[in-house]
Amino acid sequence: MRFSVDAHAIGQHLTGNETYIRNLLNCFEVLDREADFVAYISREEAMADVPQRFQKGRVSVNPFVRLGFDLPRRVAEDRPSLLHVQYTAPLTCSAPIVVSVHDVSFLEHPEYFTAFRAMQLRLTVRRTVKSASCVLTPSEFSKKRILDAYRLADDKVVVLPNGVSSVFHPVAREVAQRSMRTSLPRAPFILTVGDLQPRKNHLGLIHAFGDLIQAHPQLPHHLLMVGKETWHAPAVRAAAKKSRVAGRIHFTGFVDDEELRRLYGACDLFVYPSFYEGFGLPILEAMACGRAVACSNTSAMPEVADSAALLFDPCSQRDLVFAMRDLLLNPELRHRMERLGVQRAAMFSWSSSAAKTLDLYYAVGGDASKAPTAVRKPSSVVRR
Repeated sequence: MRFSVDAHAIGQHLTGNETYIRNLLNCFEVLDREADFVAYISREEAMADVPQRFQKGRVSVNPFVRLGFDLPRRVAEDRPSLLHVQYTAPLTCSAPIVVSVHDVSFLEHPEYFTAFRAMQLRLTVRRTVKSASCVLTPSEFSKKRILDAYRLADDKVVVLPNGVSSVFHPVAREVAQRSMRTSLPRAPFILTVGDLQPRKNHLGLIHAFGDLIQAHPQLPHHLLMVGKETWHAPAVRAAAKKSRVAGRIHFTGFVDDEELRRLYGACDLFVYPSFYEGFGLPILEAMACGRAVACSNTSAMPEVADSAALLFDPCSQRDLVFAMRDLLLNPELRHRMERLGVQRAAMFSWSSSAAKTLDLYYAVGGDASKAPTAVRKPSSVVRR
């Protein structure tokens, strides 16, 4: 069988979307040596991140060209058993569609997006999920929101949690600090990871960090913000500049997984104050690196963190301050959360997620008996 995957996110610093599809493809290479795979990529540098034996097809970086012309033409030429996309399928497609929808924040919180982007997603995702054979999502939270939004049959939406790459593993803090490439004063630091966009709540974290240092001036910590610049970045940087502890707030921009692993390992505490997540992969990555995590108690984050993180209300600056304070000033609590976090992260595997995704591929493609793993075909799958 032949499976096509829209992998245009690889090489474009699209964070979660890129991490998701890159890890699936690499696991497919190990799990399934029989099927043919075609990965559609937009950048030359993405070649190195796609398994060598997979066929590669180039599609435009421009989403209108990619979805309106390139993908329909490629799929017609390659004649795959299905096309796997994230969020949005091409305007026309001669193969069944499997779509991954990680969350529907564009419906529930359009204020987190530019007006054009929110409108685009509202229109294209609805069209895609209605026509798709199967919808994949990483959490029970997101499944419920998708079902509520689009009135789909319950078994058409399948929950397949994300995994944690083997790149992320515990390293002694001192070793990680010595190996960091990022320019940063050699001081203890709190880390947060996420594109500089409104829903990640960087503004709330900046204000809470200032309150934390004011209330506990003995703390020597800095705040390190890792994430790609977006249209919202000027507001975040302006807030940092106005902070009473501006000299302790630092931005790295986008970093690759190797540097990210070093930063996780080198920090004293990982904080994830996002307002809304369909999963929240950085929570698990930090846990896998052996670091205590404080994260929001909203959306899918409690489902992902379970009891291995200290939860807080992201709308309460006071709650956020207390969570950071408790973990920094209570070594026993911090070490306990570190141990629980490593155990929690070990429960999430990209290999497991990829194996179940392959089972769905074969079911949608019409020959579940040839799947490399024996999992019962979901009754939701529709063949065309």
